[in-house]
Amino acid sequence: MTGPLPGPALVRLRLDLAYDGTDFAGWALQPGLRTVQGELQAALTTILRTPEPVRVTVAGRTDAGVHARGQVVHVDVDPVALAAVPGRSDRAPEAALVSRLAGILPHDVVVHAARPAPAGFDARFGALERRYLYRIADRGVGLDPLRRRDTVWWHKPLDVDAMNEASVALLGLRDFAAFCKRREGATSIRTLLDYAWRRLDDGVLAATVRADAFCHSMVRSLVGAVVPVGEGRREVGWPADLLERQERAAGVHVMPAHGLSLEEVVYPPDDELRARARQTQARRPGLVSPTRLEATDGPAASGITPGDV
Repeated sequence: MTGPLPGPALVRLRLDLAYDGTDFAGWALQPGLRTVQGELQAALTTILRTPEPVRVTVAGRTDAGVHARGQVVHVDVDPVALAAVPGRSDRAPEAALVSRLAGILPHDVVVHAARPAPAGFDARFGALERRYLYRIADRGVGLDPLRRRDTVWWHKPLDVDAMNEASVALLGLRDFAAFCKRREGATSIRTLLDYAWRRLDDGVLAATVRADAFCHSMVRSLVGAVVPVGEGRREVGWPADLLERQERAAGVHVMPAHGLSLEEVVYPPDDELRARARQTQARRPGLVSPTRLEATDGPAASGITPGDV
């Protein structure tokens, strides 16, 4: 069964947004704390003048300090309330909503677009993959104080070739229990589609990490597992060896949150959205010797429960 879809009296919108996570206690609502979800829902409730607080569903929850350029949410709204958003202007309701959100939201949250969602769209369960970027300025790179909020400063030089060799060995359908904070009843089986490092023009090391979904702290743990390889403190095969473990590896350092940004969420064609949501919510089957599976074993498996990173 798919997630709840809007009733006949409601219309579902897709919102694309970005935020600087520095001053937030993460995406999800938390009593007494400033969160991205809290700010967005409060702004929508004000603009739409709803009697009950507006609730949004997000593609991927982010931890405190983690940023986003390509976050996606969906929200179900009363079409009469939406039609009233432009007021006396001739703008489309969705364009007027984006404009009015810009006037209410704090400067560290920006909604770039709002549009009617296609039939069957679910921001969370309909996603095929999520792409993250992690930035590190290691020793020898000119440190830019203007990038201190999205770049981790590292005190040692890092070997990008060794890090890439260690990273590629982690690709494929695996049980990433060694890299995830355990949550009761949650699976740690994921399909890691891409994990690659490169030096940018300014010398900063950037990792691109793509997967069908991520479990809690997985991206920062994957980075933390290969940084010791780049330093020369661990062998290239050490991160892959950790896949044999069925619980979180104590030797893996969870890297600082501020170096991480959600860059993109990818969805299937419109006519496949409903089927994708059903597949994602199905229970993921167990794996036999998951560390032996290769990256070419096939598409992302079903039963993903997207989590925090």
